[in-house]
Amino acid sequence: MKFLVDMNLSPGWVTFLAAENLEAIHWSQVGPGSAEDTELMRWAAAAGYVVLTADLDFGAILAATGDTRPSVVQVRSDVLSPSVIGRAVVAAIRQSHRGADFG
Repeated sequence: MKFLVDMNLSPGWVTFLAAENLEAIHWSQVGPGSAEDTELMRWAAAAGYVVLTADLDFGAILAATGDTRPSVVQVRSDVLSPSVIGRAVVAAIRQSHRGADFG
């Protein structure tokens, strides 16, 4: 499972996820910061990435388009730092994807 970290989350998530044996790339490494959410979603779907975001729009985009890809992991917290919530996020991902290949 590969993760595309949205611009609204720190690039530090890439390092954190790598330490958890999860592949990740930050959107700033592959696309412009000014890109629309739909562009990020198209790229993630085409490249086989799961979007990691704090943005509420991604679920709405999937619902409005009827698309089933990419998957989206939405984090909601007052503090979005991976050092604070990262372990809980990874635990939730692993819990929801038991048996998946995580690297």
